[in-house]
Amino acid sequence: MKKVIVLGGGTGLSTLLRGLKQFPVDITAVVSVSDDGRSTGKLRKEFNIPAVGDIRQVIIALSETEPLFQNLLNYRFKTNSDLSGHALGNLLLTGLIDVAGNMSDGIESLSKVLNLKGKVLPLTEDNVVLMAEMIDGSIVEGEHNITEKNQKIKKIFYKETPKVLDEVICEIKRADLILLSMGSLFTSLLPNLICDEVKNAIDSSKGDVMYVCNMMTQPGETDNFKVSDHINVINSYLNKKKISYVIVNDGEITQKIKNKYLTEEQKDPVIYDKENLNNINVISDNFVKIENDLLRHNTAKLGFHIYSYFLKDE
Repeated sequence: MKKVIVLGGGTGLSTLLRGLKQFPVDITAVVSVSDDGRSTGKLRKEFNIPAVGDIRQVIIALSETEPLFQNLLNYRFKTNSDLSGHALGNLLLTGLIDVAGNMSDGIESLSKVLNLKGKVLPLTEDNVVLMAEMIDGSIVEGEHNITEKNQKIKKIFYKETPKVLDEVICEIKRADLILLSMGSLFTSLLPNLICDEVKNAIDSSKGDVMYVCNMMTQPGETDNFKVSDHINVINSYLNKKKISYVIVNDGEITQKIKNKYLTEEQKDPVIYDKENLNNINVISDNFVKIENDLLRHNTAKLGFHIYSYFLKDE
């Protein structure tokens, strides 16, 4: 069975994994752990642990259990106490980290209970703080603050260099395909690629690098970005081995949805600039799927195209 390692974080990573797990591939998901908002941020401060929120989403995405358990892990308390706003899954993971002694063992314990189709690894066990230098030269500390700043980002880095998990490096080197997930470019994906160990492991890997491009831009992070802009930014963080394949949406997004995202979130569709992608293998399809008035990738199609990469030489 071919081995796929997926790097990312947040909603983008969990969405991708829901489709990919339907196909016969060996999945390892590496999750950035720099989130510091909402429930996750409170738990990080109180227990001095890496972010658990994105880990929770990825575990749910890969689980083969009943929807009831998935809903339970996502349940947020609504009280007048300190519990208010906390996701039950975040609290459960925090408890397991304390009982097991580290995040990796805590995740593994929960993974067994939920019958995961794949492995979930945090990028690091360190309580990392993401930093950004904005285009105006100002320095912003913390992922939540970077997102809220709503300014163009020049570069991101960690306040203190983290120790990347040894197992992450091992899994990257063994991978038949290194998959970079859609999602927040600067605050979900690139936090995995600003570590020298990760970039060196990618260079040493036998697998190609494939990137699943976002369908919508993000205010501050990727305003006016085309597909090629996303690729150029990612490649600037990588070492010798660059992106070989990119998956892009060529489906039509309705004017209604465009207006909704522009009005409510200041987001525009990412332009598929085919003419600027001559030196890369492009996999394009209509990935548009609308769920509860939200634009999502069609996970079944996405999983199929990723799996089809392994069939091209057979």
